[in-house]
This record gives sequence, structure tokens and C-alpha cells, in this order.
Amino acid sequence: MPNVELTNMCMIYDKKHNKVLVQDRLKSWKGITFPGGHMEEGESIVDSTIREIKEETGLSVRDLKLCGIIHWVHDMTGDRYFVFSFKTEQFSGELLDTTDEGRIFWVDKEELPFLPLARGFGERLPMFFEEGYNEGFGTWNEHVRGDMVWK
Repeated sequence: MPNVELTNMCMIYDKKHNKVLVQDRLKSWKGITFPGGHMEEGESIVDSTIREIKEETGLSVRDLKLCGIIHWVHDMTGDRYFVFSFKTEQFSGELLDTTDEGRIFWVDKEELPFLPLARGFGERLPMFFEEGYNEGFGTWNEHVRGDMVWK
């Protein structure tokens, strides 16, 4: 039976200052991304996102809007990896400087594409900033990662 891994990511947007919150990840998927993490047993997708954002940033978020889903399938084993992608402008609390996942900081929305992004993160940005993207789908195996198809 194939394994299924469920994860989340959330873009926190400070509309007043035109900034987004990013994380410079040190562990897996190194580079700049939006914060997020894994869903725990018995946890809803939205609740897992709210929890992960609190753990990784110190901020409490609400009014999450689903931007789309990233869906990878292993072309030999059938294993699947999902990333449920959200955005919000509703946040409160005191921002952490860093966690064991990496440094957290605000960047100008327009500067984001020019930062040292995690592999494949740049191709996901339109899903957060533009309308019309629902899913990114791709395949992978131990030797190669296929191109993402956007729908």
C-alpha cells in the first residue's frame, strides 16, 4: 500500500506594509519558503496549519484561504505527498526570530522571487499571488523529479 504524507504551508501577508513572512529553512527543503509543516494523526488540515504556524513563527493566524494543493506521486511506488497551501492577512502575536527550523523574517512581496528560495518554491508563488491555480501535480522517484503541471 502506498504511503501518503500530508503537509501544509501558509503565506502570511501584511497588506499594510506589502510584506510576506518567510522562513529560511535549515533542515529539509533548505532555502526560503513560507512556514508550514506536517499534519498530525487525527488533526484537520486547517488546524494543522494553524498549529504549525504558531510553532514556527509564534503568530496566531485565522481566516485561512486555500490557494491550492501541491501533489507529488512517486512513479514507481505510488507514494503520494500533498502540500495544502493557504494564505491569510489575519495574524496576531509576537514574531519569533528563529526556531530549530530556521530564521523567520518579513520581506517585501516584490523581493521574494529574487531571494535564495528552496528548490521548486519559486514555481509555486503564482498560486499564492494570482487567481486561477488550483493544483500543481508532479512525479518523482529516487533518480529524478518530474516537472510540475499546473491546473
